[in-house]
Amino acid sequence: MEKKNRKGAVLFSSYKPGEGVKKALSLSREDILFEIRESKLKGRGGAGFPTATKWTIVAAAIADQKYIICNADEGEPGTFKDRVLLLEYPELVFEGMVIAGYTIGATKGIVYLRGEYEYMLKSLEDFLESMKKDNLLGKNILGKENFNFDITISLGSGAYVCGEETALIESLEGNRGEARNRPPYPVNTGYMGMPTVVNNVETLASIPHIISKGGEWYRKHGTDKSSGSKLFSVSGDCEKPGVYELPWGTTISELLHIVKAKNTKAVQVGGASGLCIPKSQFERALAYEDIATGGSIIIFNESRNMLHVLKNFMEFFVEESCGQCTPCRIGNVKLLEGVEMIEKGEYKFSYINQLKGLGKTMQIASKCGLGQSSSNSFISILENFKDEIFNGNGGANGK
Repeated sequence: MEKKNRKGAVLFSSYKPGEGVKKALSLSREDILFEIRESKLKGRGGAGFPTATKWTIVAAAIADQKYIICNADEGEPGTFKDRVLLLEYPELVFEGMVIAGYTIGATKGIVYLRGEYEYMLKSLEDFLESMKKDNLLGKNILGKENFNFDITISLGSGAYVCGEETALIESLEGNRGEARNRPPYPVNTGYMGMPTVVNNVETLASIPHIISKGGEWYRKHGTDKSSGSKLFSVSGDCEKPGVYELPWGTTISELLHIVKAKNTKAVQVGGASGLCIPKSQFERALAYEDIATGGSIIIFNESRNMLHVLKNFMEFFVEESCGQCTPCRIGNVKLLEGVEMIEKGEYKFSYINQLKGLGKTMQIASKCGLGQSSSNSFISILENFKDEIFNGNGGANGK
């Protein structure tokens, strides 16, 4: 595949295919885990769980079979960075899976690919075949006796909830995509009841660089609490939308300057389930210690109606809730009704405040990340843009 001329400190830096796997197979499993621990790599899907901790738990598990699952169900609105990695840097993603397999003692890897990405299925399968020819997949990889590892690709069916790792596993097993009760966790009881590592595309793509260049090298990028770089999917009101690799700790204002955004009123960080940041907070940092994000950045200029933006987000969550738990199933409907009441000017401030309280309850009581994060936009947009929303949309009728 022809790569675009992308430049970055880590993922878009120079890399020779096969380099990471070759280096990994010259190390012990303990040494690999040490390098990943040294790198302080955290999950890039948004949750930020330490990768070394997850791998160490599964590596220590005793089981007949273990699995590596690549979560490529990129369904968060405004996110398209994983698509770029899979299309332009598949060697990083797949080699990351191979290294993970070697480290934890797995022989099988599965890519759970977003259903809407079916168009890239053939190119990915062709790439896997080329890896087999180069002995980077299959039996006795690169001559390493008894290290056998293979990767298959499974297509999702377009359900947003399957981005949650246990719902993803349920889907892979042929069941309805619904989150499981936790514990047990996938590291103990995952795919087919076996210990399973589920990592995001970007997390896995970081692994070959870390192994070939060292955890200390990786840690030099970013901040003390947020090591390395981050891919950001930037869309909306800017001259240069696209995928950018920036160090953790970059401020929102710095990002807006890079993408040539003008007259920006708000930035939605983390997609529909993230936070809406007003102009007064543009000096905040994109980092785990400030504003953590899976990578979606949606920019809104002064021409945008933030109530319309909020309504769009809430309609999405009402549609995508799996309906399994009450806080999410009913809560999102109630929040959308509240937005529609504001839109019509038929609301009471006391009721809107009750809905904000409902949103906070959803964050605590919902079963999975969908319900726990779906009220973020509702709360942050109404808090940060209340003058615009209530004064410009029937505020005189509010009581």
